[in-house]
Amino acid sequence: MSAFGEMPKTIARSFDDEMKFLARRDPTSWTIAQGFVPGMRVPGRFYVDSALESLVFDELRQHCSAQGHGGFLPAIKQIANVAALPGIVGASLAMPDIHSGYGFAIGNVAAFDCGDPEAVVSPGGVGFDINCGVRLLRTNLFEKDVTEHREALAQQLFDHIPVGVGSRGVIPTSSQNLDAALEMGMDWSLREGYAWAEDKEHCEETGRMLQADPTHVSRRAKKRGLPQLGTLGAGNHYAEIQIVDEVHDEWAARRMGIGEKGQVVVMIHSGSRGLGHQVATDALLQMERAMEKDAGLRTNDRQLACARIASPEGQSYLKAMAAAANYAWVNRSAMAFLVRQAFAKQFGQTPDDLDMRVVYDVSHNIAKTEEHMVDGRLKTLLVHRKGATRAFPPHHPLIPVDYQFTGQPVLIGGTMGTCSYVLSGTDRGMAETFGSTCHGAGRAASRNKTRRTLAYEDVLKNLDDKGIAIRIASPKLVMEEAPEAYKDVTSVVSTCHDAGISNKVVKLRPVAVIKG
Repeated sequence: MSAFGEMPKTIARSFDDEMKFLARRDPTSWTIAQGFVPGMRVPGRFYVDSALESLVFDELRQHCSAQGHGGFLPAIKQIANVAALPGIVGASLAMPDIHSGYGFAIGNVAAFDCGDPEAVVSPGGVGFDINCGVRLLRTNLFEKDVTEHREALAQQLFDHIPVGVGSRGVIPTSSQNLDAALEMGMDWSLREGYAWAEDKEHCEETGRMLQADPTHVSRRAKKRGLPQLGTLGAGNHYAEIQIVDEVHDEWAARRMGIGEKGQVVVMIHSGSRGLGHQVATDALLQMERAMEKDAGLRTNDRQLACARIASPEGQSYLKAMAAAANYAWVNRSAMAFLVRQAFAKQFGQTPDDLDMRVVYDVSHNIAKTEEHMVDGRLKTLLVHRKGATRAFPPHHPLIPVDYQFTGQPVLIGGTMGTCSYVLSGTDRGMAETFGSTCHGAGRAASRNKTRRTLAYEDVLKNLDDKGIAIRIASPKLVMEEAPEAYKDVTSVVSTCHDAGISNKVVKLRPVAVIKG
């Protein structure tokens, strides 16, 4: 065993030998048999249709050809390595937007039994952008109302919301206020006047994780987070003005307030910025040191650094992660406030007159304590969702009263210039995936590759040809987020719909994009 408790390395196998451990379960999913990697405690399962599976298998084929050298492990290997972690139950799961990540694959879902003293928490199962998530605002405007304002609205949003790497927020925040925001989440936003009272009711966890403890967030993390509150950031984060393009479930869509074709909505995709990244970095270092002292804790991959849930290191991470999650909800609340101000200025009406209510706010990088049925018994589990979205079914006690009959709204952001979706949670998803579904399109090509193969002028022209206004802080980085760099979000969503783990409600089409 190495200093970091890694299991012995396996002999490299050919692609054909690797495929002997994989079997198609049904038209939308595959299973990974125990034995694919050492120490698997449960099988793996990933959801892909015939159109998406080639990307997953090509990644594995390239890994076999390189005999295991270079880059991240292929996503299938990462799913299996997670299945070897102590305390995991059911299966190590992955959604159709799966691709390689740090430790856990992006799109990975794994649940650990809180009643098992051996069970672990792993920062790699949450990711560096803690509570990266999506908020959707509805309006009473229609496409005809914004057509002539498209460019002006895009500029208003760009002027109001700080974007780009190193951007600084316009929300005045002191160190004392930051600690309050980390502890209180959206309750702080409400107190300070940056949110409406009803906003938090339409937010996962009502916008506040109660176990958050700012004293477990390092001084460096707070220093990074202090100037960034109310900022979009860069990379795949965005604010988009969108149009309801297709209605798949009219009753559910009307309950969500987005049931009219042509209706204008605004989607905000962002997370915990530098603060969350530092919390994850700090925790990984702490857990690596903890693993050196815990002789019984082994992993297949150093990137799966973890600690027992009940250990001081495990509890410290969960308290700091919850604080970072609260920061992300405050951040999206601040941007929602700025979006409302931008629309009010452009149309000369109040946000209330424009009926700019929050449809929902979802997280897709988080670990949370939840109750689920496992082998016929109700258990308390720590569910890690990394690049995956909670999707609870109708009548679940943790979703808002407004959505008790529809199931939880699930917000699926597309790539720049492509469609997005609103889905709803299902009973089958609760039974099969711990109430989880996809989170977006999922990357198909690396950022380096798209920078080499695409010209930013061509990407911008393609958006303009589609009638999409764009404002971007770093035009030459736009290639990294071009649609060509991602899987087809419609295929991803359709796979989840066909698998029954979530249902399509509406399809959204962008008319203006704001990026860092």
